[in-house]
Amino acid sequence: MSCGCKTSGDSAHSCGTKSADGCASVDTCGNSYKLSVFDWLSNINSPAQSNTDFVEVRFKNDRKFFYKNVNKLPLHIGSVVTVESSPGHDIGVVSLSGELVKIQMKKKYVSEENPLKIYRLANQKDIEVWQEVRQKEESVKIQARKIAYALNLDMKITDVEYQGDGGKVTIYYTADTRVDFRQLIKEYASLFRTKIDMKQIGFRQEAAKVGGIGSCGRELCCSTWLTDFRSVNTNAARYQQLSINPQKLAGQCGKLKCCLNYELDSYLDALSHFPPSSTTIDTVKGKAFCIKIDVFKKRMWFAYVDHSMSWYDLDVQEVKKLIDTNKKGEKAPPLEELKINDIPVKSVDLIQENNMDRFERKNRPAGKNQNKRKPNNQNKTEGKPNVNQPPRNKKPQEKAAGQNVKASPQNQGPKKFKKKPQPKRDDNA
Repeated sequence: MSCGCKTSGDSAHSCGTKSADGCASVDTCGNSYKLSVFDWLSNINSPAQSNTDFVEVRFKNDRKFFYKNVNKLPLHIGSVVTVESSPGHDIGVVSLSGELVKIQMKKKYVSEENPLKIYRLANQKDIEVWQEVRQKEESVKIQARKIAYALNLDMKITDVEYQGDGGKVTIYYTADTRVDFRQLIKEYASLFRTKIDMKQIGFRQEAAKVGGIGSCGRELCCSTWLTDFRSVNTNAARYQQLSINPQKLAGQCGKLKCCLNYELDSYLDALSHFPPSSTTIDTVKGKAFCIKIDVFKKRMWFAYVDHSMSWYDLDVQEVKKLIDTNKKGEKAPPLEELKINDIPVKSVDLIQENNMDRFERKNRPAGKNQNKRKPNNQNKTEGKPNVNQPPRNKKPQEKAAGQNVKASPQNQGPKKFKKKPQPKRDDNA
């Protein structure tokens, strides 16, 4: 049994997003599950037949383990297998095979001694029981939360996972302190009629199981590709000149974002070429101390002790020269003479975000309704001669012709429109 798209094991194939809802046959698809390993050796022919008997089997969410194929079964990515468990057996899907399994086992420090075994390929009965218990997990999780809330326990039920044969249910929870759940297990065992295994996880593991969208607009790293959680502290933000704001530095899990460690090594490498931030320069006008550092522009801002409101930016090489001058017992020149004068660059606002009247229509053409917008007094006086204005001089041809001369269309004034009377108000309406 394999994925319905018939491309399980093909690393060039993708069924959508790397999430549990990416493919219609996500239970057996090897490419649309989160935290799946990219098989970069799939298109490379091995010079010798692989002697690796271990395969990687995944279960719900990000739980994986390595099992030994003792019966030499023809396994490939997407095969549903019945594996050894305690107690009973479990159902999983093969997620990796071949030489990459050795690399993953070495990376995760998994020993090859006393390995768990693969019993057989899952038959139809095993798959039916497996799918039946998987459908019960959501309702069991809701009932488990209600019981924990009724007992006033300071814990949060994150996820529930049934074993493939239904003989055991694992309940994942998060808590800040130690929880006494002896009474809770009795309630669960009497209600669910199976073995209960309580497993505490961290808040980062909870975010990896639940998933979500980060502040960058992409899926969470821990739920897609990140497998190891390195410790993150506020020093990583300080080295990168970030403001210590818990609301901006915290992720979906409520802890510091894992991406603060991604570029930390680059910043530490760049800061190794800078003098310490506690550097002071003895100038003619007094001592100056460092305010801030710009890693990208390679500049350092200094200010006088007496006048700390005025900042002066200096190049890193210039600062090193000033430090050497102070070591010789000489005072450095004032910072005003060493300040870098940047040439102002005129910015062009292509989107016109700062223009308040960008939505207004300018230079509208004169339309037919232009006269209607004029005030009433102007419409009444339009077309009537002004008494105070002297009469225009007539052309000599018009004087000779007298009153019989007809005016050409060019000499005619603007057309007069009669104002329509307003309708009378009907009080009986």
